Amino acid sequence: MFKKKFKKSKPSLLKSFYYAFQGIKVNILTERNLAIHFLVMLLVIVCGFVFKISVTEWLICILLFGFVITLELMNTAIETAIDICMPEINPKAKLAKDTSAGAVLVVAIVAVVIGIIIFGPKILDLIIK
Repeated sequence: MFKKKFKKSKPSLLKSFYYAFQGIKVNILTERNLAIHFLVMLLVIVCGFVFKISVTEWLICILLFGFVITLELMNTAIETAIDICMPEINPKAKLAKDTSAGAVLVVAIVAVVIGIIIFGPKILDLIIK
């Protein structure tokens, strides 16, 4: 009548962090778009030091790094889960995958616009001088 519940043992906190970093590492190595986002992030960090951006501008950049990379990771997770559950072509699966990719695109465009607002005047000052 009552089923005995067996609990799966949870991984230790260190193991959980290890798995999370493995997920990021594998995605950087296998997902072209995530690798591009990381390269752009490194370029922005270098530019931030070169142009001596303010603390507020750093905070905005760091938040945008987090948003873009998080959404890219979520997009990959969604697409992978859909591919496992729905290996055949399905219009609703396509819509879910396209919508997930669209979310990444929106945040990436917003990040570029904000990057132009932060770095544009500094680059123009450098060119004009």
